[in-house]
Amino acid sequence: VQLVESGGGQVQPGGSLRLSCVISGHARDAKAITWFRQAPGKEREGIYSRHDDVGTTHIRDSVKGRFTLSRDIVNNIAYLLMNNLRSDDTGVYFCAAGLGGWPENNYNYWGQGPQVIVSS
Repeated sequence: VQLVESGGGQVQPGGSLRLSCVISGHARDAKAITWFRQAPGKEREGIYSRHDDVGTTHIRDSVKGRFTLSRDIVNNIAYLLMNNLRSDDTGVYFCAAGLGGWPENNYNYWGQGPQVIVSS
């Protein structure tokens, strides 16, 4: 399983960005898709996770109502649509495929992590 991300960049506060994660290959331990974020000087944390096979979704409070994870099942692409971006959304964003939830140990497959900068 390989994950290739795109869509990072710089945006002004209040703006929007969409990150894409193209997933190649299949594995039994890669059913859930989760976006992680590592802000400058902070540890990486999960912000949005979906496991469609079991119907579970986890969303970090800091992004609720502003970010949406969607999946194009036909083309095997996961998206993270980010609206109303704030300066504290700045960071490196990783998509990961695994068993679901927040623990990073649940994920064996990771994208390369494009950077998002929210600044005026």
